[in-house]
Amino acid sequence: MKAKVRKTEGLDNLSEEAKAVINDKILFTDGATIINLQVLETPLGNMLACATKEGVCLLEFIDRRAFVTELKDLKRLLRATIEPGTNKHLDALEKQLNEYFLGSRKKFEFPLITPGTEFQNTVWKKLMDIPYGETRSYKQQSIAVGNLGAIRAVGTANGANRIAIVIPCHRVIGEDGGLTGYGGGLKRKRWLLDFESGALSLFQED
Repeated sequence: MKAKVRKTEGLDNLSEEAKAVINDKILFTDGATIINLQVLETPLGNMLACATKEGVCLLEFIDRRAFVTELKDLKRLLRATIEPGTNKHLDALEKQLNEYFLGSRKKFEFPLITPGTEFQNTVWKKLMDIPYGETRSYKQQSIAVGNLGAIRAVGTANGANRIAIVIPCHRVIGEDGGLTGYGGGLKRKRWLLDFESGALSLFQED
């Protein structure tokens, strides 16, 4: 079977702003965490993948404007510097993401690093409880986190998710069943939902 995900060489596809963030090697006084970085080719476009020695901390579409801010936030929150390269968690991500797009994997199994507020992490954990091939409304997710009045806050936390697909914020839809905002774009959200529901052939070329 043809692999659908693979690492690319170099960072030529990234914006100059993103390269500047990566090339800024300011170290913190207590030493810096190293974030390894790779660009992955996927059926939905190139994605930036990052992981420390502790786990995966970023998987984002490189054409999403927010990903440069996400890189900056990760450097600050993890007191980190970024080095292009791989590690065991990025290798696992590439392998399992490839299995996902080939249709043989429904759940990811590698550690995640998700710096954020307690509420954000609660929302992200509940996202991972949504079964493959199913969706939940923002209202249902608000009930899941124990606060029906937090629908807007849940939506904001979904939008702050830095690990696309793996933490499946694409599985949350409007109360009326319609698609709502998705950082990677509604076309990608529809593709992912159709793919997971079986509406797309496993081997259909994009």
